[in-house]
Amino acid sequence: MYNVMIIDDEASARKLMKNSISWENFDMTVVGEAASGIEAINIIDDIKPDLAFVDISMPFMDGIEFSEIASKRYPDLIIVIMTAFDKFEYARKCVSLPIFEYMLKPMVRSEVNEVLGKVKTKLDERVTFYRYDNETESGQMSATDSVMKYIQENYTDSTLNLTSVAQAFGFSSSYLSRKFKTETGKGFAQYLTECRMENAMKLASPEAKMFAVSAKVGIPDPNYFGRCFKKYTGKSYSEYAATKAPSEKSEEDA
Repeated sequence: MYNVMIIDDEASARKLMKNSISWENFDMTVVGEAASGIEAINIIDDIKPDLAFVDISMPFMDGIEFSEIASKRYPDLIIVIMTAFDKFEYARKCVSLPIFEYMLKPMVRSEVNEVLGKVKTKLDERVTFYRYDNETESGQMSATDSVMKYIQENYTDSTLNLTSVAQAFGFSSSYLSRKFKTETGKGFAQYLTECRMENAMKLASPEAKMFAVSAKVGIPDPNYFGRCFKKYTGKSYSEYAATKAPSEKSEEDA
């Protein structure tokens, strides 16, 4: 179950939200409440929420201040800001904060359910990845390393792309894209292209036609391959191939 925290200075609003939503339908449970940002900060270490609904207008420490502190302390915490209409534009201007969603008060149950569905998807993706990492620890490869190895073993498949690899590992495309870039410093497509170009360089030779090498590394379009090759090596395929020594003839050809 995922832990939810409701932070609102109105006790009636907290009670209504807690009792009107079928949290169990989203594998969630409300484990804590707070009437201010300061109170929330003081108890958040014990509650350890996965999701926090935060009212923007609270005394002593408002929702924005709380979000600034909480997101630094808990980077994985999902924050949903609740705000009245007259404060909505103020909330939207806080674009530097990692806010998952902004919702207008009074809250509408159907809209809350829609947001909870999105949050659950994000949390499930995170758990899938962490579980994969845990299962492949103890000297084995991490999930990202496994994805890289998978690319290296399947780059010749012209249908290989972010979506197909994400499906193979049980991730969403957007999650794998973010995670791969964060852990490798490269985008998925960039890594795949580099893998193909490195192998194309090995195959290049005066007698190896570009279209044949292109097909062997998973790029059926020779023109596109040619552009990628020149961008990666700084030379056209023919220029690069000319620098490679011709392969030795077999005894039958001698």
